[in-house]
Amino acid sequence: MILPILHFPDSRLRTKASAVKTVDKNVKKLVEDMFETMYAEDGIGLAATQVNQHLQIVVMDVPDSQDDYELLLKDREHKVDKKYNKRHPLCFINPKITSKSNTEKHTEGCLSVPGFQADVERFSKITVEAINEKGEAFTLNANNLLAVCIQHELDHLKGVLFIDYMSKLKQKRLLEKTKKLSKG
Repeated sequence: MILPILHFPDSRLRTKASAVKTVDKNVKKLVEDMFETMYAEDGIGLAATQVNQHLQIVVMDVPDSQDDYELLLKDREHKVDKKYNKRHPLCFINPKITSKSNTEKHTEGCLSVPGFQADVERFSKITVEAINEKGEAFTLNANNLLAVCIQHELDHLKGVLFIDYMSKLKQKRLLEKTKKLSKG
């Protein structure tokens, strides 16, 4: 089911997400719906907060990203299947970044702030620990766009938007533009 996405300046986007206690059928259904919503909107990442579900769940699919990550599942190395070059769906439940290095500026957009982009400085190498939609713990070493996307989506779980990295003047202009557009 495609879920409605909250749009800036909706205050619910500022809600801090709660940890998921159990990966049950409701969580699995939410993950499935989040993937469907993200793909329908041509996004590469979506946090549960953006669909008004304030749980620590993020889904993403950065096309052609298999060279940008190494996935370690339960102490055994898991290699990405190279024959599927287009889609790499990843689910992060209760994610936590455990290491980060090398910063770069990247141009970011967001499904909750449609039609707007801004340059944000992020780490280009990170390690994240999480649980997947099967309830399995994993560690992922990510680089480049995938690392940036993970940080962007994890910010949503803290109630932070990429526009928060902009100057106060640019934020004010965006808010004014958004209000004008919503009045039609």
